[in-house]
Amino acid sequence: MKFKTKIMLGYLTILLVLLVMGIYSIINLNSLDSAATNILKDNLFTVQLSQRMVLELDKMQVTRQQLIPSETMPPVFEKAIRESVHAFEVNLRKEQDNITEAGERALTASMADVFEEYQDLLLQQRMSPGDYGTELLPRYQLIRDQLDQLMSMNIEAMAKKSDQEQRIAQQTKFYTFTFLAVALLLGLGFLLTVPAALSKPTRHLVDSIQAAARKDFTQRLPTRGKDEFGKIAKVYNSMLKKLSEYEFSNLNELLTEKRRIELILQSLDEGILLLDQNLKITEANPTACRILGVGREDLVGKQSQVVENENALYREIVKDIMIGTTSGDHLVTVREAKEEAFYRKSIVEIVSYNELLERSELSGYVISLRNVSDFKRLDQAKSGFLATVSHELKTPLAAIGYSLKLLQDERVGRVNPEQRDILATVKQETGRLQRIVGQLMDVSRLESGNIQLNIQQANLADIIRFAEQVIGLQMVPKGLRLEVRIENELTDVLVDAEKTAWVLINLLSNAVRYSPENDVITLSTQDREHEVLVRIHDNGPGIDPADHQMIFEKFVQIAGKTQYKGSSGLGLSISQEFVRSQGGRIWVESELGTGSTFVLSLPLYMPFRAE
Repeated sequence: MKFKTKIMLGYLTILLVLLVMGIYSIINLNSLDSAATNILKDNLFTVQLSQRMVLELDKMQVTRQQLIPSETMPPVFEKAIRESVHAFEVNLRKEQDNITEAGERALTASMADVFEEYQDLLLQQRMSPGDYGTELLPRYQLIRDQLDQLMSMNIEAMAKKSDQEQRIAQQTKFYTFTFLAVALLLGLGFLLTVPAALSKPTRHLVDSIQAAARKDFTQRLPTRGKDEFGKIAKVYNSMLKKLSEYEFSNLNELLTEKRRIELILQSLDEGILLLDQNLKITEANPTACRILGVGREDLVGKQSQVVENENALYREIVKDIMIGTTSGDHLVTVREAKEEAFYRKSIVEIVSYNELLERSELSGYVISLRNVSDFKRLDQAKSGFLATVSHELKTPLAAIGYSLKLLQDERVGRVNPEQRDILATVKQETGRLQRIVGQLMDVSRLESGNIQLNIQQANLADIIRFAEQVIGLQMVPKGLRLEVRIENELTDVLVDAEKTAWVLINLLSNAVRYSPENDVITLSTQDREHEVLVRIHDNGPGIDPADHQMIFEKFVQIAGKTQYKGSSGLGLSISQEFVRSQGGRIWVESELGTGSTFVLSLPLYMPFRAE
């Protein structure tokens, strides 16, 4: 029998017991309700009518007794007697319409006959004491006895019916508790058997899967029964058999492939370190061992933390993994043979898809160390060349600027309008060359590390207002307007105020350069937990996402924007270096045709950090 069928049969049995118990209880409750209604409607009503008739009968008898031995009956007394007679007859007719017990009809009929005689005697004008004692009083007593008998008959019937209802209630209670106990036992048995029948095969399956994950394919499932678990066990055991055969057949191929990979790693001139997801070193090629100055046996198979404690260079190499920032390349300096060697470090996360869990999982890391010493030396030579050229150009450019100033002074000599225009153009280009030379000197200082930063507490609103004042004149020719939205005027940042203002002015200058005429440039701030974001948005032509990183490189200008003249391609590069050196970030959010938003992240000033 299928497991699904067993569960359905168990539930149906419990439901059937509950249904029978419910129907039986409803039937008996209806019976009890009907019996109680009959008692109230029939017997209790008869008792009430009898009591009313006794009351009226007594009133008639007392009234008539007061008139003996008078000759005539006063009208007031006659009226009272007739009213009582009428009330008695009305109640008697109601009782005759409410016959419920055996003998009750004959009794009420006899009572009606006697009352008719009693009524005639009551209404006689003159009655002697003898007639009262021999005629009227016996009939009164007879009617009174009949009423007592009628009440007793109905009271006994009420007691009988009450006993019967009590027996039905006791019987209903007994059978209800019996059905309830049966349902409870069935439910308890179902609860004890079904979860156990489910959990035991499931536990065996989980244990077997865990063993299979450890490459142990010997733990098979029992195949008892013909239910769903039995079928699963057969299919699963067949799968384990196939996996075992596959594992055995591919073992040699895997070993061969492993040796091939090891040979490739050993032949590379780059240092390669392989770490698993638990930061255990699984492989290190000879170049990596030479860079770290240790043998392969001191690396492979050891936990990363152990090697970190013994090797400072290794700690420097893996620190990005420890803090969770593995993206990007970084330069590592190593002293070899009394001179410095430079290696570009790259960390790649190995992510694999777990089909069993249906999600991607981190499998480890690949750390590569590529020797870029020659490139670094060339870069240093280039930086030295830039510094020298910038320094050498600075003096003649200053002299040219001074000479142009003298030529434009009328005291030296008059110049015609054409000459004045030529001198203005030369002065403008000389100024541009001086700015480029200044930027080249800043670049050389940044690359050499000789630039001095005065990082201290500064109010961001003051820095923004200074940049707003400086940039104001540049916006006038194009009719631009700067809209500043400062979230918190009291926000303090931990930066070099002068360099930060230079960065803001450079970004605003770019926004002015690329914004259409009569437009609005927006500068806004947003406080975060440990940083504040400054956004500068313009409605210019926008930047292709593919160029977002490239625009921060030196001497780079985006293709297709040659119509915007006057840029050396160094401003964003210098801005990025200034911001990074202060512990901040800078990036752009833009697409073609939607304008550009340059975002500047600056560290918030926190007293405990500043101390």
